[in-house]
Amino acid sequence: MAVDMKMKILIVDDYKTMLRILRNLLKQLNFSDIDEAMDGSQALQKLRAEKFDMVISDWNMEPMTGIELLRKVRGDDNLKHLPFIMITAESKSENVIAAKDAGVSNYIVKPFNAETLKGKMVSVIGEF
Repeated sequence: MAVDMKMKILIVDDYKTMLRILRNLLKQLNFSDIDEAMDGSQALQKLRAEKFDMVISDWNMEPMTGIELLRKVRGDDNLKHLPFIMITAESKSENVIAAKDAGVSNYIVKPFNAETLKGKMVSVIGEF
């Protein structure tokens, strides 16, 4: 089954540069409906107000981290089935385990490119 390239993606990072990089990578992959949030609490407000098809979030943010956002998304009956990809600079196994325990769909370690992002997205939503 082909994935709808019109799917709406929320990207979450507290660095504007990283948001711009993520947006550009997603555009390279032909996704155009992209919204952004600067931290987990802003992301949660947007997720509860609008319909999104996927979340791609950084782990290390203040005041609400990506892992806290993931736990809140998985704890919300309206959001818990949302594909959620976590991005982090940390490749420590305890972080990967914590993210998996919290219900992450997939995990990307920085730095990464469009091909890596596509591979992680395909593993979550299928070929596009």
